[in-house]
Amino acid sequence: MTTSTEMSTETLTNNAAKHICIADIMTTRVVTIDMDDRLTLAKEIFDNVSFHHLLVVENEQLSGILSYRDFLRALSPNIGTAAELIRDTETLQKRVHQVMTHNPFTIAPHCDIHQASKLILDHDIGCLPVLDNNTIVGIITWKDLLNAYCLR
Repeated sequence: MTTSTEMSTETLTNNAAKHICIADIMTTRVVTIDMDDRLTLAKEIFDNVSFHHLLVVENEQLSGILSYRDFLRALSPNIGTAAELIRDTETLQKRVHQVMTHNPFTIAPHCDIHQASKLILDHDIGCLPVLDNNTIVGIITWKDLLNAYCLR
């Protein structure tokens, strides 16, 4: 037996969601960072923004993604504590390409949110860069998708 909640979700997924285009809900103001930038720059960015993903570029082409989680994993847990040593702060001198996710999954702006949701869930990732002819045109996160499902 199907509950009303399941029917509502199923109806939304089968009807409205398939018609919501990635281009309509993606974030178009994307912050990028170069592969050879140091993690100190990533820290400065993450400390001053509310998002958690930086697109990593080389020659203006997407090379990877640096998530806040990737960034934190690369740092010493002693940074900012009384136990901090010089070698701990030196972890901030690593290059972005040393800790980023290489060859990220991407999506095209004409795809629908069902396709994006499936990619994000199937691969346990937090975002998808949106590419049009290998040019970065935006980014879509799991929060964007959830908002689209809830607000439509």
